Amino acid sequence: MMSKLRVENFMISVDGFGAAPEQSIDNPFGVGGMVLGQAFTKTKTFHAMFGKDEGSTGTDNRFAARGFDNIGANIMGRNMFGPQRGAWADESWKGWWGPNPPYHSPVFVMTHHPRPLLPMEGGTAFEFVSGDPQDILARAKIAANGKDVRLGGGVHTVRAFLKAGLVDYLHLAISPVILGAGENLLQGIDLATLGMVNTETVAGEGALHLIFERGLDHKP
Repeated sequence: MMSKLRVENFMISVDGFGAAPEQSIDNPFGVGGMVLGQAFTKTKTFHAMFGKDEGSTGTDNRFAARGFDNIGANIMGRNMFGPQRGAWADESWKGWWGPNPPYHSPVFVMTHHPRPLLPMEGGTAFEFVSGDPQDILARAKIAANGKDVRLGGGVHTVRAFLKAGLVDYLHLAISPVILGAGENLLQGIDLATLGMVNTETVAGEGALHLIFERGLDHKP
C-alpha cells in the first residue's frame, strides 16, 4: 500500500476558520481560537500525550487516536512549531510540547530560516526545511519508510498542500463555534475539483468529524 499524506483532527469553526487572529505564545490559535480544540483536549488521547491517564473515551477520542495510526513522519509549518517570525533570535524555543513531543518520528518544519536539527525525547526530531510542498513531501515519505505522513498546520501550510493536490486524506473536526475572522481553511479551494470525496461523517461529543479522501468513491 502506498504511503498517504494525511491531515488529521484539523479543527475548524462552523464558518471555516482554523485559527483566530493574533497568534502568540499565550494564544497559539490566535485570540479566542482555543475554543476550536475543546473537543480534542478533553480526550484520553490528548491527556496521554502529557502522561496523564484521564479524559473522554467516546467518538471524539476514537478519531483523535486513529490520527496517530501508521504515521512514520510529519510535516508542519513554522507557525505550528511556534509563534516566532523571521530569523531565529536564538535556538531556545523547542516547540509547544515540552521535552517529549507527541510525534515520536521525524518532523519536517517548513521555514525559510535555517536552524540545526533538533532531536527530542521519544524519537521526535525536528528538521527545519525549505522548498515547495512536493519536495518536502518526497523527503518526508522517505523518512516515513512506507508508513503515512501526517500534515499538521497551520492553515497556510494545509492550504498549500491542498492546492498542490497532494493531500490524500483530510479529517476536519468542526467545532460548534463561530470565529468570524482569522485564517479560513477552504476559502477559494474546490475540494471536488481536487478529487476529494466525503467518505465519512460522524457526530462526536464536541465536534462533527468529516473525512474526505482523494480518488475514492463515496461510501454508503
